[in-house]
Amino acid sequence: MRSEPPPLRAVLFDAAGTLIRPRENVGATYARAFAAHGAALPESRVAEAFGRVLAAMPPMVFADAAPDRVAEREKAWWREVVRRTLRAADGTARLRDFDACFDALFAHFAAASAWEPMPGAAHALAALAARGLRLAVVSNFDQRLRPLLAALGLARFFDCIVLPADAGAAKPDPRIFTFALEALGVLAAEAVVVGDDPTDDHAGAVAAGLRAVDVRSLATLALLPSLLERKEPPA
Repeated sequence: MRSEPPPLRAVLFDAAGTLIRPRENVGATYARAFAAHGAALPESRVAEAFGRVLAAMPPMVFADAAPDRVAEREKAWWREVVRRTLRAADGTARLRDFDACFDALFAHFAAASAWEPMPGAAHALAALAARGLRLAVVSNFDQRLRPLLAALGLARFFDCIVLPADAGAAKPDPRIFTFALEALGVLAAEAVVVGDDPTDDHAGAVAAGLRAVDVRSLATLALLPSLLERKEPPA
């Protein structure tokens, strides 16, 4: 006889692509910045290059860095993303001032004006919090995430926000999910991960013993609370 899972006590959310999204396609933002600094490239080519580069980058984990140097190392990681994206989009392209271009991009994505909550996000979080569930963010983002979520009005719903710098691991490594579960004081069987990435979010969650919900299956996050009312949410 199949036993029922224990009652749900916590929901762990991915950030970018699940709770928030850029207001503009990242490829368009990068292409505009490149053009402003002397390298006019097709948006589609820049977007494709950015996707390939991001997927190939090593995890944003710096175990050897002192806590006060983590943000600096994260920024250097993103600098390499921008450098590789430009090279992948056009190996002959040159910027008048690469550092100025990178600084503009990094500042752009640090501003809340560059982002927006996913449809239904605030409604879903409020409804889940009202049910007494513990809520967390588990993201491979950097130190800019916490002020971004605060500025977008979402941080207030969360008991903790876990980044690779906190856990010493990045998704899909199960350790980052375990770190969040310990911070929340719940067991893996009592929690669900909500995310959009099949590897980082879904496979990572299952490897850590959690159930997973693919946010892409929902027309809006406002539908999530009713989905989680079922005894065994679909993976």
